[in-house]
Amino acid sequence: MPIYRFIFFSAKHRFAHASNLLPRFGSSKRIQSCGYTKSAKNNYYKKPTGHPVVNVETQASRSSGAYFIPPILLGFGGLLAFLHYNDERRAVKIGKDSYTGSDTAVAPIIGGPFTLVNSENQIVNEQDFLGNWVLLYFGYTSSPDIGPDQVRIMAKVIDTLEAKKNLKVLPVFVTIDPQRDTPAQLRAYLKEFDPRIVGLGGPVSAVRQMAQEYRVYFKKVEEEGDDYLVESSHSMYLIDPKMKVVRCFGVEYNAEQLSKEILKELKKHQVNA
Repeated sequence: MPIYRFIFFSAKHRFAHASNLLPRFGSSKRIQSCGYTKSAKNNYYKKPTGHPVVNVETQASRSSGAYFIPPILLGFGGLLAFLHYNDERRAVKIGKDSYTGSDTAVAPIIGGPFTLVNSENQIVNEQDFLGNWVLLYFGYTSSPDIGPDQVRIMAKVIDTLEAKKNLKVLPVFVTIDPQRDTPAQLRAYLKEFDPRIVGLGGPVSAVRQMAQEYRVYFKKVEEEGDDYLVESSHSMYLIDPKMKVVRCFGVEYNAEQLSKEILKELKKHQVNA
Protein backbone atom coordinates (compact mmCIF):
# COMPACT_ATOMS: atom_id res chain seq x y z
CA MET A 1 0.00 0.00 0.00
CA PRO A 2 1.43 3.44 -0.92
CA ILE A 3 2.44 5.52 2.06
CA TYR A 4 -0.09 8.29 1.41
CA ARG A 5 -2.99 5.79 1.52
CA PHE A 6 -1.74 4.39 4.79
CA ILE A 7 -1.56 7.88 6.30
CA PHE A 8 -5.04 8.70 4.98
CA PHE A 9 -6.74 5.70 6.63
CA SER A 10 -4.78 6.21 9.84
CA ALA A 11 -5.79 9.89 9.94
CA LYS A 12 -9.41 8.99 9.22
CA HIS A 13 -9.47 6.64 12.20
CA ARG A 14 -7.92 9.27 14.48
CA PHE A 15 -10.46 11.91 13.41
CA ALA A 16 -13.35 9.56 14.18
CA HIS A 17 -11.90 8.90 17.60
CA ALA A 18 -11.25 12.61 18.22
CA SER A 19 -14.82 13.57 17.28
CA ASN A 20 -16.15 11.16 19.90
CA LEU A 21 -13.98 12.79 22.55
CA LEU A 22 -14.94 16.40 21.78
CA PRO A 23 -18.21 16.41 23.80
CA ARG A 24 -16.25 15.56 26.93
CA PHE A 25 -14.43 18.87 26.78
CA GLY A 26 -17.52 21.05 26.24
CA SER A 27 -19.55 22.46 29.11
CA SER A 28 -22.56 20.34 30.08
CA LYS A 29 -25.29 20.21 32.67
CA ARG A 30 -25.86 17.23 34.90
CA ILE A 31 -29.58 16.74 35.61
CA GLN A 32 -30.75 14.19 38.13
CA SER A 33 -34.41 13.31 38.57
CA CYS A 34 -35.40 13.17 42.23
CA GLY A 35 -38.53 12.32 44.24
CA TYR A 36 -39.61 13.92 47.51
CA THR A 37 -41.44 12.46 50.55
CA LYS A 38 -42.77 14.22 53.58
CA SER A 39 -41.53 13.42 57.06
CA ALA A 40 -43.38 13.62 60.35
CA LYS A 41 -41.85 17.06 60.98
CA ASN A 42 -43.07 18.41 57.65
CA ASN A 43 -39.52 18.65 56.48
CA TYR A 44 -38.72 17.54 53.02
CA TYR A 45 -35.80 15.40 52.13
CA LYS A 46 -34.55 14.36 48.73
CA LYS A 47 -34.64 10.76 47.68
CA PRO A 48 -33.11 9.58 44.42
CA THR A 49 -35.59 7.84 42.18
CA GLY A 50 -32.98 5.74 40.41
CA HIS A 51 -33.20 7.53 37.08
CA PRO A 52 -29.84 7.71 35.20
CA VAL A 53 -27.70 10.82 35.08
CA VAL A 54 -28.15 12.66 31.79
CA ASN A 55 -25.43 14.77 30.11
CA VAL A 56 -26.84 17.64 28.13
CA GLU A 57 -24.46 19.11 25.58
CA THR A 58 -24.53 22.83 25.24
CA GLN A 59 -24.50 24.62 21.93
CA ALA A 60 -21.00 25.90 22.67
CA SER A 61 -19.46 22.41 22.77
CA ARG A 62 -21.03 21.49 19.45
CA SER A 63 -19.95 24.65 17.72
CA SER A 64 -16.37 24.38 19.03
CA GLY A 65 -16.06 20.90 17.54
CA ALA A 66 -17.40 22.13 14.22
CA TYR A 67 -14.76 24.87 14.02
CA PHE A 68 -11.93 22.67 15.31
CA ILE A 69 -12.03 19.76 12.83
CA PRO A 70 -12.03 21.48 9.36
CA PRO A 71 -8.56 23.12 9.67
CA ILE A 72 -7.02 19.78 10.65
CA LEU A 73 -8.74 18.05 7.74
CA LEU A 74 -7.39 20.68 5.37
CA GLY A 75 -3.89 20.28 6.78
CA PHE A 76 -3.87 16.51 6.38
CA GLY A 77 -5.45 16.84 2.96
CA GLY A 78 -2.55 19.02 1.87
CA LEU A 79 -0.04 16.52 3.27
CA LEU A 80 -1.67 13.62 1.41
CA ALA A 81 -1.71 15.62 -1.82
CA PHE A 82 2.00 16.37 -1.45
CA LEU A 83 2.88 12.71 -0.82
CA HIS A 84 0.84 11.63 -3.84
CA TYR A 85 2.56 14.23 -6.04
CA ASN A 86 5.98 13.13 -4.80
CA ASP A 87 5.25 9.47 -5.62
CA GLU A 88 4.01 10.41 -9.08
CA ARG A 89 7.10 12.54 -9.71
CA ARG A 90 9.41 9.64 -8.85
CA ALA A 91 7.66 7.25 -11.24
CA VAL A 92 7.55 7.12 -15.01
CA LYS A 93 4.88 5.75 -17.29
CA ILE A 94 5.97 2.75 -19.30
CA GLY A 95 4.45 2.51 -22.73
CA LYS A 96 5.00 0.26 -25.70
CA ASP A 97 8.52 1.61 -26.13
CA SER A 98 9.49 -0.32 -23.01
CA TYR A 99 8.14 -3.53 -24.49
CA THR A 100 5.62 -4.25 -21.76
CA GLY A 101 2.64 -4.31 -24.07
CA SER A 102 0.77 -2.05 -21.64
CA ASP A 103 0.29 1.70 -21.56
CA THR A 104 -0.62 1.86 -17.88
CA ALA A 105 2.31 0.21 -16.10
CA VAL A 106 4.45 2.32 -13.79
CA ALA A 107 8.11 1.73 -12.96
CA PRO A 108 10.78 3.66 -11.09
CA ILE A 109 12.96 5.98 -13.11
CA ILE A 110 16.32 4.33 -13.84
CA GLY A 111 19.08 6.04 -15.77
CA GLY A 112 19.81 9.61 -16.67
CA PRO A 113 22.40 11.99 -18.07
CA PHE A 114 26.06 11.60 -17.18
CA THR A 115 29.47 12.98 -18.08
CA LEU A 116 32.49 10.75 -17.52
CA VAL A 117 35.97 10.06 -18.90
CA ASN A 118 36.70 6.98 -21.02
CA SER A 119 39.81 4.81 -20.99
CA GLU A 120 41.31 6.97 -23.75
CA ASN A 121 41.04 9.97 -21.42
CA GLN A 122 38.24 11.54 -23.47
CA ILE A 123 35.14 13.19 -22.00
CA VAL A 124 31.95 11.37 -22.97
CA ASN A 125 28.28 11.59 -22.04
CA GLU A 126 25.07 9.67 -22.68
CA GLN A 127 24.62 11.34 -26.08
CA ASP A 128 27.69 9.52 -27.38
CA PHE A 129 25.91 6.17 -26.99
CA LEU A 130 22.66 7.01 -28.77
CA GLY A 131 21.81 4.61 -31.58
CA ASN A 132 23.48 1.62 -29.88
CA TRP A 133 22.20 -1.19 -27.76
CA VAL A 134 24.32 -1.01 -24.61
CA LEU A 135 25.11 -3.61 -21.96
CA LEU A 136 26.18 -1.59 -18.92
CA TYR A 137 27.97 -2.90 -15.85
CA PHE A 138 29.24 -1.13 -12.72
CA GLY A 139 32.37 -2.71 -11.24
CA TYR A 140 36.02 -2.05 -10.38
CA THR A 141 39.31 -3.48 -11.52
CA SER A 142 40.42 -4.63 -8.05
CA SER A 143 37.36 -6.80 -7.50
CA PRO A 144 38.59 -10.23 -6.38
CA ASP A 145 35.84 -12.54 -7.64
CA ILE A 146 32.35 -11.43 -8.73
CA GLY A 147 33.58 -8.47 -10.77
CA PRO A 148 35.87 -10.42 -13.11
CA ASP A 149 33.21 -13.11 -13.54
CA GLN A 150 30.64 -10.52 -14.60
CA VAL A 151 33.01 -8.86 -17.06
CA ARG A 152 33.85 -12.28 -18.48
CA ILE A 153 30.13 -13.00 -18.92
CA MET A 154 29.63 -9.63 -20.59
CA ALA A 155 32.42 -10.32 -23.07
CA LYS A 156 31.06 -13.76 -23.90
CA VAL A 157 27.52 -12.45 -24.37
CA ILE A 158 28.44 -9.75 -26.87
CA ASP A 159 30.62 -12.22 -28.73
CA THR A 160 27.78 -14.77 -28.90
CA LEU A 161 25.20 -12.24 -30.09
CA GLU A 162 27.49 -10.90 -32.79
CA ALA A 163 28.89 -14.22 -34.00
CA LYS A 164 25.68 -16.28 -33.96
CA LYS A 165 22.93 -13.68 -34.39
CA ASN A 166 24.78 -10.85 -36.13
CA LEU A 167 23.57 -8.47 -33.42
CA LYS A 168 25.84 -5.80 -32.00
CA VAL A 169 25.58 -4.75 -28.37
CA LEU A 170 28.09 -2.23 -27.01
CA PRO A 171 29.60 -3.34 -23.68
CA VAL A 172 30.29 -0.52 -21.21
CA PHE A 173 32.12 -0.86 -17.90
CA VAL A 174 31.74 1.97 -15.35
CA THR A 175 34.15 1.89 -12.44
CA ILE A 176 32.82 2.45 -8.92
CA ASP A 177 36.39 2.94 -7.70
CA PRO A 178 37.54 5.99 -9.69
CA GLN A 179 40.21 6.85 -7.13
CA ARG A 180 42.26 3.82 -8.16
CA ASP A 181 40.84 3.05 -11.62
CA THR A 182 42.58 5.57 -13.84
CA PRO A 183 41.98 5.57 -17.62
CA ALA A 184 45.21 3.63 -18.12
CA GLN A 185 44.23 1.09 -15.46
CA LEU A 186 40.80 0.62 -17.04
CA ARG A 187 42.28 0.17 -20.50
CA ALA A 188 44.77 -2.48 -19.35
CA TYR A 189 42.17 -4.35 -17.28
CA LEU A 190 39.41 -4.49 -19.90
CA LYS A 191 41.82 -5.46 -22.67
CA GLU A 192 42.32 -8.78 -20.89
CA PHE A 193 38.64 -9.63 -21.40
CA ASP A 194 37.66 -7.92 -24.66
CA PRO A 195 39.06 -4.76 -26.26
CA ARG A 196 35.54 -3.79 -27.37
CA ILE A 197 34.50 -3.06 -23.79
CA VAL A 198 34.32 0.69 -23.19
CA GLY A 199 35.71 1.75 -19.82
CA LEU A 200 34.34 4.83 -18.06
CA GLY A 201 35.56 6.64 -14.96
CA GLY A 202 36.21 10.19 -13.87
CA PRO A 203 35.72 12.36 -10.79
CA VAL A 204 34.25 10.63 -7.75
CA SER A 205 31.27 13.00 -7.70
CA ALA A 206 30.43 12.27 -11.36
CA VAL A 207 30.66 8.51 -10.88
CA ARG A 208 28.53 8.66 -7.74
CA GLN A 209 25.90 10.73 -9.53
CA MET A 210 25.64 8.23 -12.37
CA ALA A 211 25.45 5.35 -9.89
CA GLN A 212 22.57 7.09 -8.15
CA GLU A 213 20.79 7.62 -11.47
CA TYR A 214 21.01 3.88 -12.16
CA ARG A 215 20.14 2.88 -8.57
CA VAL A 216 23.54 1.26 -8.04
CA TYR A 217 24.64 0.72 -4.45
CA PHE A 218 28.32 0.72 -3.52
CA LYS A 219 30.57 1.54 -0.57
CA LYS A 220 34.10 0.88 0.62
CA VAL A 221 34.59 -1.96 3.11
CA GLU A 222 37.52 -3.55 4.94
CA GLU A 223 39.63 -0.42 4.58
CA GLU A 224 43.29 -0.59 5.57
CA GLY A 225 44.86 2.58 4.30
CA ASP A 226 44.78 2.55 0.50
CA ASP A 227 43.79 -1.11 0.45
CA TYR A 228 40.04 -1.79 0.50
CA LEU A 229 37.21 -3.62 -1.19
CA VAL A 230 34.10 -2.08 -2.71
CA GLU A 231 30.77 -3.66 -1.91
CA SER A 232 28.18 -3.19 -4.66
CA SER A 233 24.95 -4.49 -6.17
CA HIS A 234 26.68 -5.95 -9.28
CA SER A 235 23.76 -5.12 -11.59
CA MET A 236 23.97 -5.24 -15.37
CA TYR A 237 21.66 -3.11 -17.53
CA LEU A 238 20.41 -3.54 -21.07
CA ILE A 239 19.83 -0.10 -22.61
CA ASP A 240 18.06 0.58 -25.90
CA PRO A 241 19.29 2.92 -28.69
CA LYS A 242 17.42 5.83 -27.04
CA MET A 243 19.41 5.29 -23.83
CA LYS A 244 16.41 3.96 -21.94
CA VAL A 245 16.90 1.06 -19.56
CA VAL A 246 15.00 -1.95 -20.86
CA ARG A 247 15.98 -4.54 -18.29
CA CYS A 248 18.23 -5.15 -15.32
CA PHE A 249 20.08 -8.44 -14.74
CA GLY A 250 21.57 -9.84 -11.55
CA VAL A 251 24.49 -12.17 -10.98
CA GLU A 252 22.27 -15.25 -11.22
CA TYR A 253 22.53 -15.29 -15.04
CA ASN A 254 25.31 -17.15 -16.79
CA ALA A 255 26.50 -16.17 -20.26
CA GLU A 256 24.13 -18.49 -22.12
CA GLN A 257 21.07 -17.44 -20.13
CA LEU A 258 21.93 -13.76 -20.42
CA SER A 259 22.38 -14.07 -24.19
CA LYS A 260 18.93 -15.62 -24.55
CA GLU A 261 17.26 -12.96 -22.40
CA ILE A 262 18.92 -10.12 -24.29
CA LEU A 263 17.93 -11.71 -27.59
CA LYS A 264 14.30 -11.79 -26.41
CA GLU A 265 14.40 -8.07 -25.64
CA LEU A 266 15.95 -7.26 -29.01
CA LYS A 267 13.22 -9.23 -30.79
CA LYS A 268 10.54 -7.36 -28.82
CA HIS A 269 12.09 -4.13 -29.98
CA GLN A 270 11.97 -5.25 -33.61
CA VAL A 271 8.29 -6.17 -33.26
CA ASN A 272 7.35 -2.88 -31.58
CA ALA A 273 9.56 -0.68 -33.75
